Amino acid sequence: MRHIEIMDTTLRDGEQTSGVSFSASEKLTIAQLLLQEVKVDRIEVASARVSEGELLAVKGITNWASKAGFLNKVEILTFVDGDASLEWMQQAGAKVMNLLTKGSLNHLTFQLKKTPEQHFKEIEDVVNKAIKLGIEVNIYLEDWSNGMRNSQEYVLQHLDFTTKLPIKRILLPDTLGILTPEESYEYVKVLVDKYPGVHFDFHAHNDYDLSVANVMQAVKAGAHGLHLTVNGLGERAGNAPLASTVAVLNDFMKGCSFNVEEKSLYRISQMVEGFAGIRIPQNQPIVGESVFTQTAGIHADGDKKNNLYVSDLSPDRFGRKTLYALGKSSGKANIEQNLKLLGITLPDEDLKKITQKIIELGDKKEAVTREDLPYIIADVLDRHAVVEKIILRNYVLTHSKGLMPSATLLVEFEGEVFEENAQGDGQYDAFMNALIKVFKKKERELPQLIDYAVRIPPGGRSDALCETIITWKVGHKEMKTRGLDSDQTVSAIEATVKMLNLI
Repeated sequence: MRHIEIMDTTLRDGEQTSGVSFSASEKLTIAQLLLQEVKVDRIEVASARVSEGELLAVKGITNWASKAGFLNKVEILTFVDGDASLEWMQQAGAKVMNLLTKGSLNHLTFQLKKTPEQHFKEIEDVVNKAIKLGIEVNIYLEDWSNGMRNSQEYVLQHLDFTTKLPIKRILLPDTLGILTPEESYEYVKVLVDKYPGVHFDFHAHNDYDLSVANVMQAVKAGAHGLHLTVNGLGERAGNAPLASTVAVLNDFMKGCSFNVEEKSLYRISQMVEGFAGIRIPQNQPIVGESVFTQTAGIHADGDKKNNLYVSDLSPDRFGRKTLYALGKSSGKANIEQNLKLLGITLPDEDLKKITQKIIELGDKKEAVTREDLPYIIADVLDRHAVVEKIILRNYVLTHSKGLMPSATLLVEFEGEVFEENAQGDGQYDAFMNALIKVFKKKERELPQLIDYAVRIPPGGRSDALCETIITWKVGHKEMKTRGLDSDQTVSAIEATVKMLNLI
C-alpha cells in the first residue's frame, strides 16, 4: 500500500477566502480537531510575517502541538527573504517551513526580476540557515502549473538544484487552477519519474471545478501528498475540498492508504462553516445538508424494496443518515419512510390522504419537515372525519393601504348558496363578519370565539406550516378546532369551517 499524506491548509490557504478571518481561538480549535479527530497528516496554519495577531495565533497552536506531540505536523508558509521569515518562525515556535519559491520563468522574470541562478542561491541560503536552526524545510514551486506548460526547462533546472538541498518535500501548486486532469497526470508523472527519491505534494485549486479530478490524476501519476481545505475554502474558487477528495480516494484509488477519519469530516465541515461564515451549498458533496436526501418517491420505493438507489457513498460512512424529502415529488414510500422513523403506521387509505396534502403543499413551494407530519396527519384525518354541511365554496380576502381589510364569501349552507361581503379589523375579522351575515339570513347564531392561538409545529419550518387553534363557546360548553396551512389566516378559516360542521 502506498501511503498518501494529507496536508490540510484551511488555516493558511483557506483563510485567503474573501471575507474569512479566523480568530486565534478558532484557529486552535480547528487545528486540534484536524490533527486529533480528523487525523490529517499535516496542517499548514499561517503565512509568516502577516500580522501580530497571526503570530499570536500560531504561538497558541505550536504551544499546544508541542505538548501533544504534533509540532512536526504544523507548517508555516515562508518566503525567500533572508532572515525575516526565519526569525518569525522562531518567535512562533514552529519547526516546519514551506518555502515559497518561483515555479515559472514568467513569475521569476517579471515579479522578482532575477535570473534563475540568483534565485537558486537565495533559496540555498535560506534552506541552510533553516536547517542550522533545526527547522525542517519543504519547498513550494509557485505557479508550477504554468511553469510546466510554458517553461518546463526552468522547472527542471529549479528541481535539479533544489532536490540536492537538505529539504523534505517539493510542493507542486496549480496556483491559478488552470490544469486539466490530463495535464495534472502528465506533469506530475514527468517529475516523479525524473526524481524517484523525492516526495512530491500536489496542491490543486478549483477555478474550473476540476480540483478533485486533478487530484485523482496526480495520485495516479505518483504524487505522495495532497493539499486540501475544509469545505474547499481558498483563494478565488477555492482549493480541492477535503471531504470530497477523501471519499474519492478511498473509493477509487486502490492500493493507496490514507489516515483521515471519514466520520469526522461532517463535524469539521460544520465547525469551519460556522467560524468562516461561509455557508456550504446544500448540494455540496459529502457535507451538504441535502446530499443524502432522496426526494423522488420512486427512489424511496426502490430503497424500501432492495436498496436500489443506494451506492458505496453511504451516509453512515460520514456519520450521517439517509433522509426522505417531503414535497410535491413525494410518493407514499417517502412518507412511509418518514413515518417509520417517527414510529407511526397508517392504513393505506389514510396514507393516500396524507400524501395528497403534502403534494398540495409542495405545489405551493412549501418545504415540509418530518416534524410537521404528526400535525398534517391530525389535520387531514380530523378534516375527513367531519361531514360537510357547510361548504366554503370560495372567498376573497383583501388588505390595502389606508382601507379596512375586507372579505367576500361564497358559502353553501344546507343546500342554499350565499354570497356576503364585510369589513373588519383584520382579514380574519372581516371573514367572520361576513359569516355572521350568512348566519343571520339562516336565523342562526355563530358560536363565540373566546381564544385564538397560533403556533409553528416544533421542529418544523416557519415558511411551511402554521397551526391555528381556536376555542369556541357553544351554548354552555367550550370546544376547540384547529386548522393547518402555510398561511395563518387560511389556517384560522379552516379551523372555523371545521367548527361550523361539528356543531
